[in-house]
Amino acid sequence: MLIFRKPLENVERPQMPADVVIVGGGPAGMACALRLSQLIDQHNVAQPDAPLSKENIYVLEKAREVGQHCLSGALLDPRSMRELLPGFEKEAPLDAEVTKESVYFLTEKGKLKFPVTPPPLRDHGNYVISINRFVKWLGSKVEETGITVFTGFAGSELLYGLDGDGNRVTGVRTDDKGVDKENQQKSNFEPGYDLQAKVVILAEGTRGSLTKQLISKFDLTRNSNPQTWGQGVKELWEVPSGRVAPGEVIYTMGWPLTSKEYGGAWIYGSKDNVVSLGFVTGLDYPDPRLDPQKVLQDFKQHPFVAKLLEGGKMIRYGAKSLPYGGWWALPPLAGDGWMIVGDSAGFLNSARLKGIHLAIKSGMLAAETAFEALKKDDSSAATLGAFQKNVEASWIKDELWKVRNMHQGFEHGFYAGMFHTGLQMFTGGRGLHNRYPSKAGYEHMKKLAELPPDGGGEAHLLGPAKGDGKLTFDKLTDLYHSGTKHEEDQPAHLVIRDTDICNTRCVKEFGSPCQNFCPANVYEMVEDTTQLNGKRISLNPSNCVHCKTCDIIDPYQIITWVPPEGGGGPNYDGM
Repeated sequence: MLIFRKPLENVERPQMPADVVIVGGGPAGMACALRLSQLIDQHNVAQPDAPLSKENIYVLEKAREVGQHCLSGALLDPRSMRELLPGFEKEAPLDAEVTKESVYFLTEKGKLKFPVTPPPLRDHGNYVISINRFVKWLGSKVEETGITVFTGFAGSELLYGLDGDGNRVTGVRTDDKGVDKENQQKSNFEPGYDLQAKVVILAEGTRGSLTKQLISKFDLTRNSNPQTWGQGVKELWEVPSGRVAPGEVIYTMGWPLTSKEYGGAWIYGSKDNVVSLGFVTGLDYPDPRLDPQKVLQDFKQHPFVAKLLEGGKMIRYGAKSLPYGGWWALPPLAGDGWMIVGDSAGFLNSARLKGIHLAIKSGMLAAETAFEALKKDDSSAATLGAFQKNVEASWIKDELWKVRNMHQGFEHGFYAGMFHTGLQMFTGGRGLHNRYPSKAGYEHMKKLAELPPDGGGEAHLLGPAKGDGKLTFDKLTDLYHSGTKHEEDQPAHLVIRDTDICNTRCVKEFGSPCQNFCPANVYEMVEDTTQLNGKRISLNPSNCVHCKTCDIIDPYQIITWVPPEGGGGPNYDGM
């Protein structure tokens, strides 16, 4: 049973009719809105006697500004954008076209360059971008069409019913504003709106809270592989001229991870001597003491990387989770009144480390399905189910099918994973089986009693990074550079179902891994003599960068992330 933040009772909420509500203003949501507008314009020219209106089409974006919560590496494969807006390159904020790639395997002090770049990592013709600036630009395009984008409004609940059995999604409730820590109304209280919608499209990004509600209510993943995840921790650096060329792409694998973990790093050269640098750690590692933010700090100390950054300055920081499960982990994509797109569904190619183009294409296909529903005035599963068929008939499936078993092949470590990857490349993604089994990432986490006290070969990965303030940074220093702000006097948006588990079991069995896997120091175990183990969980929700890692990898699955009040969160300007 999922536990969400307790809604206020006996509150009269304004009702608002809607044709389509798109929850989330990232690349998938904005592409969806833009494509829907195009189709409506074409229809109204062809059939002026039966026009469709854009007046009741809304995009809900939880950030204060469009793009503010968007984070990615980011490399853009332009394929879907060329379908959405032919010639987009002339006006979109593209920082550099990729002209050079290299891949390295790192040891603690050395490096081995791959003689040939593996096909999935060949990026010529792709673009280094700031996803923040790119989505802002997309958002301006959407607003030019007359579609309304509500910023600072999060979807807090899905609305169900009207068909007698509650199995139909009928709209979205937006978040209440002006509620204090005790869940009481303040003087500035404003109730959320009930948007009664014909079609709800969930484009919330990774581990979307409404998507999680929907999946739980209808048990949508019963026939899917468990979704698996990675946590990407990113820093933006200004470096001396000539260090990393605009459009240069470097990937690394190996150090500082061991053969027991999955992950790797990227270094992307942007314009104006800015470098995007980050490390993705698979959220299926065995040692609960591992800290992904520290992994990035260790990575920067490698002689190869430290030399690239020497004399530079870190200017921005952020973290996000990303779905690694691939084709077999996708839930059903549509039902009565709803569709799921982008990272919320799991559209990411983990072999290529890319999902922006898939998010955009999935949003476009959802728009085409919603358009047909509006024409027919029918948003039943029979009509919206065409989205699933359209995805399966599109190049989305062509691309994801070839890597359908990619991440699952690493279930037993790096070397087994490389063997399976090689085999899958020769068999069109099949490998040893058409569908590899897998288990949820948190199930890989071992209890402290099963691990060597000193960490064994993983000792260097454990514990928080201290940082020297120049090349490496502790979490709070990094967090400062994320621009994160929240209204302090509001209910915690990180809901722990049973804190007794944290205070009595987790501290003893797993050593309170929330202190390690959270990249923003949200979770702390503080001294408390009233507790059996002398410690209790304490939350700093105002630090949260919305990566959802806690919701994903908590070994007891008792943490639920929900959107905070009106626009709070990171400010990923330029990221």
